[in-house]
Amino acid sequence: MASRLPAFPRFVFTVFEPISLLAGFVPAVFLSDWFVSEQVARSVPVPLTDNNRLVAQQLGNCYGLAFLVGIAVLYSSNELHVVRNYLRALWLADLGHLAVTYNILQYDRFLYVASWNPMTWGNVGITLFLCLTRTAYLLGLFGPDIDAPLAPKKSQ
Repeated sequence: MASRLPAFPRFVFTVFEPISLLAGFVPAVFLSDWFVSEQVARSVPVPLTDNNRLVAQQLGNCYGLAFLVGIAVLYSSNELHVVRNYLRALWLADLGHLAVTYNILQYDRFLYVASWNPMTWGNVGITLFLCLTRTAYLLGLFGPDIDAPLAPKKSQ
């Protein structure tokens, strides 16, 4: 199915996004203390609890699940409507992710790009990029999807 998407969204959704999901999975699961402490840049580190670590590792598991679902849908479905519905669901999740991040960072930190750490770039910059790419694809701004090859007619 991925081969039916226009080139740019195909690269973003089948290569870039799965790599970014793994980039969220690995530190959340294996470097939980760093992952939690980087969510909101602070000048004074805050001690972490087992609750913080548990939530981070559960979030990491969600990143892993999103990676697996994305690979399954984009590489195995021959149904364009399934892929489009999957991308619509991710678009809504992108909006939710950005809203939650804005709620915590608030206006100044959310928009002051020069102050962003790598985690904020992932939470805001990458998510916004993915959301805008999904928006453009769903609106048809990358052009039409590539037609599926016609099956040869059976001779009688």
